[in-house]
Amino acid sequence: MADGGAAAVAAIIANAIKASGTVVRVEPDTFAGILRRVDSPLVIYQKSGLFTGHQYLTSYKGFVFFTKSREQIDLPRSAEVIVADKIWTPS
Repeated sequence: MADGGAAAVAAIIANAIKASGTVVRVEPDTFAGILRRVDSPLVIYQKSGLFTGHQYLTSYKGFVFFTKSREQIDLPRSAEVIVADKIWTPS
């Protein structure tokens, strides 16, 4: 019975990852470069803890790009920023 429960949990996790789409983790400078390619980028932002800094998400050409940075990234003036309570990405 325990094996069946573990398989069910694994299936739930796999489906959640599929539903979230592809998340591409990039360095902060690469993320900033992606933002410069878009006229009015939408950025999801979360201020993390003292040691983890800042987290950002944006989409570009069907992919979701994610980065973490100790320093705030200088966002374009044209960016629409949504401040999130929490950003979760699949590991």
